[in-house]
Amino acid sequence: MNSRIRIITATLALGALLPITACAGSDDTADGENGGAGGTDGTDAAISVENCGDTVTFDAAPQRVTLLDNPSVSTLAALGVLDRVTAKAGLYPTEYYSDDVAAQLEEIHTLTDQVDATGHLQISRETVVETRPDVVIGSSDTVNRQTLGSNGIPLLDEPAFCGSLEGEVTFDDVYDQVDLYGTVFDREAEATAFIDELKNRVAEVADTVPDSEDRTVAVLFPTPGSSVIYAYGTGSMSYPLVDAAGLDNVFGDETERIFEVTAEELINRNPDIIITLHTDDNVDAIINTIKDLPGANAMTAVQNDTIHPMLLSFAEPPSPLTVDGLENLATYLEETR
Repeated sequence: MNSRIRIITATLALGALLPITACAGSDDTADGENGGAGGTDGTDAAISVENCGDTVTFDAAPQRVTLLDNPSVSTLAALGVLDRVTAKAGLYPTEYYSDDVAAQLEEIHTLTDQVDATGHLQISRETVVETRPDVVIGSSDTVNRQTLGSNGIPLLDEPAFCGSLEGEVTFDDVYDQVDLYGTVFDREAEATAFIDELKNRVAEVADTVPDSEDRTVAVLFPTPGSSVIYAYGTGSMSYPLVDAAGLDNVFGDETERIFEVTAEELINRNPDIIITLHTDDNVDAIINTIKDLPGANAMTAVQNDTIHPMLLSFAEPPSPLTVDGLENLATYLEETR
């Protein structure tokens, strides 16, 4: 479960590692020691972690972070390193965060908030490189470990998005990712405390599930204006989320993270509740996308008006935001019993 590897080497030995470590911005003297990944920690310790099938190495805890996605924000805040984020891109809905964290995010320079219909970030590699990051967290079609390699900029991504999660996803995958960031930012004690807090919150929700809870659910990503509907199986974080809330995923026999389904198949599985994941503010359009499916009125969720919109990162990928999503879902289920 522990995905981290910590490597401590002498200063001379680091010379051999430099070609594959975080050296972005090391020629920038205006920021002093903050110009490179060596930062202000004053150590010669190299830090290595396993992420998305690769070993990612830093010469020290990163001091300049560029964010390309929102799932890691809660962890960075809990570790006390959100102030190291110097630029961000993508969507950061305030519903995800406390007032303090949302206010802090508002002060961080936004490179772009342009995403496509499926929530994928639209940004150029050059725009990210210009921020002189010690690490990039998140990725896009144009910004990834391969495209940043020639610039010596390391990248950390969510394992669910790079396809490196294997088998059935669990809340342990949330804790593993917090642990990874604790290692990268030299905040192991804070990470351990945060993991304990998250575990307690998950247990508290599970303890409140009544024995009589026997409803089924489908977790979907509809696209307004299109007949294409995606569903989530056991390879998605939404699976342990709904399970902890006492629900049975009608697509629990599917091992993939996300896959396309037809209206006919959805109707045949007839979920009692439908969770519609989205990145759009037009919630009514998202709900109506389900209601307007041919034959949708035959579904229990449509008949009972139990279609529950949920912002994507509350359910996917594994992150502390999914614990918030679990608590939100538990409240909704209590209100609809």
